Amino acid sequence: MSRIGKKPVTIPSGVTAQIEDRTLSVKGPKGTLTLPLRDEISYTVDGDAILVKPANETKAARAFWGMQRTLVENLITGVTEGFTKVLEITGVGYRATAQGKTLRLQLGYSHDVNFPVPEGIEVKTPDNTTVEITGIDKQKVGQVAAEIRRWRKPEPYKGKGIKYRGEYIFRKEGKKK
Repeated sequence: MSRIGKKPVTIPSGVTAQIEDRTLSVKGPKGTLTLPLRDEISYTVDGDAILVKPANETKAARAFWGMQRTLVENLITGVTEGFTKVLEITGVGYRATAQGKTLRLQLGYSHDVNFPVPEGIEVKTPDNTTVEITGIDKQKVGQVAAEIRRWRKPEPYKGKGIKYRGEYIFRKEGKKK
């Protein structure tokens, strides 16, 4: 039995959810999100809650149960509050500036990296070593953060690179004589 899957997902006021054609669509103050529904799981919108239960007693149904409930909860959180990832840039001369729908990164290469920001994602740079990525789709926000981080992963000797806020970088001691 899935402990997470058993809990109903509450729908706050101002948010509407409906199921049609094996798709769950959630509409809220920040926008609309959709989720394709699995055949192994049954979904019911019951007043101010969404119930997620396995449709049958197969191993696949039990495996998808908790994950599908979490995905439904992420839809509701996204349309009400949104999601944010914060990246910190460490290194001499490393900086970032947001210019419209482009994020310009200076990461020690011979050229600047111009990262195009996808639709539905907003990128802000409060200072030149911090990048805030916000949006209503949790998967998209995480994917954009991972793609930006991929340009210069943090290295273990000096700690230079792009890291998530709160991420611990295991530091190594350098070579000795």
